[in-house]
Amino acid sequence: MILSGLKIMEEVKLGRIVIDPFQNDCVNPNSYNYHLGDILVHVTKLNMEDDSIVESQIIQIKESGYLLQPGELYLGNTVETIGSPYYTTSLIGRSSMGRLGLFLQISANLGHQTICHNSTLELRCCMPLRIFPRQVIGQVSFWEPYFKSI
Repeated sequence: MILSGLKIMEEVKLGRIVIDPFQNDCVNPNSYNYHLGDILVHVTKLNMEDDSIVESQIIQIKESGYLLQPGELYLGNTVETIGSPYYTTSLIGRSSMGRLGLFLQISANLGHQTICHNSTLELRCCMPLRIFPRQVIGQVSFWEPYFKSI
């Protein structure tokens, strides 16, 4: 079951969900808006045998923004530390960013229960797109796990 925005706020106040820093105006009906950090890793070469990064470039996103290039892979992170020992997270992009051609969380949107950290974001765009440090870029929802014994 997905948590509502009001339930997310309640669980943050109780310390059962960690979102740090937390802003009330980032709460949606069933999610929380998260922000992009100010550093990107531009992945320029992969080892196809073991899927490891061979070459990359660290990019400091300036206040004036950074222009992502189509077909390139960038790794970013959330400003917020997010997680919960009680709920599982799902990080997705905002539809407004998708309409601009940004793919976010290409393959790894499901978080692990008990983990609280700054999440790594996988970014790839269809056309040149300027991004900015600390901009709202995605949303996280919290799901109550269901356990059933066999």
